[in-house]
Amino acid sequence: MSQERISQKQVVYPTRASTRVNVRRDIDYSADSGGTRTMDLYSKPDATNHSRTPAVVIVAGFPDVGYRKVMGCRFKDTGSSVSWGRLLASLGMAVVTYSNQDPVVDAAELLGYLRRNSAQLNIDKDRIGLWACSGNVPLALSLLMQPQSEYLKCAAFLYGYMLDQPGTAIVADAARSWKFANPSEGRALEDLPSETPLMLVRAGRDEMPGLNQTIDAFVAGAVARNLPLTLVNQHDAPHALDLWHEGRTTRSTIRQVMSFMESHLLDVDADGKGSDR
Repeated sequence: MSQERISQKQVVYPTRASTRVNVRRDIDYSADSGGTRTMDLYSKPDATNHSRTPAVVIVAGFPDVGYRKVMGCRFKDTGSSVSWGRLLASLGMAVVTYSNQDPVVDAAELLGYLRRNSAQLNIDKDRIGLWACSGNVPLALSLLMQPQSEYLKCAAFLYGYMLDQPGTAIVADAARSWKFANPSEGRALEDLPSETPLMLVRAGRDEMPGLNQTIDAFVAGAVARNLPLTLVNQHDAPHALDLWHEGRTTRSTIRQVMSFMESHLLDVDADGKGSDR
């Protein structure tokens, strides 16, 4: 199968609601810096101009110039990004996918743009979640470690490289091989906020060298720190299980990811407390 066809694989959880999502394409989020990076904004058709909707950012840890050479398209235009954007937006969240040049610089610029322009975009600048998979996770982890990141209310990481333990270089070696950004290199689990809910999806038969070793070490450390962690271990699944491993168990895993994002971004009242919605 060609790389172009791989890049168009979609989540194995189609829903009728996800086909009815609105998409605003190629909004320039880099105008303040004179750039030409754009974002797509997914939202439910019944979202009104008077409502501020929590947002999910699908984090892009690979530079588009290299990603496009290999996969034939930008990360925001892959079947994975588009179908996850539609799926999460169908729950009532705004979902953002974006292009980049420098993954680290542009992710920070995007988040700043979303918060500065929240009124025009109809999003809640203080309720943003992160979604990342595979080699995109190290960048997402670094965003959680930034000062004044309290507005990042949760993060879901699917089959992702996590943090290198002292004396290991699994993530660093993978970043060099696969060309993804690794700004959390040298950082430790203690650098993460202690109150931000995290969800990890582990593919038990992941074929990426050492990846599950980084997840296992992260989970052990998170439990030792008593962090708010949800772990889904799909024991029979390969890497990119949401795209390649059809079946009841994968659908259950995807539903759990959706429920996690929904509960931490939507099921709250104005004071941030639980809602009976």
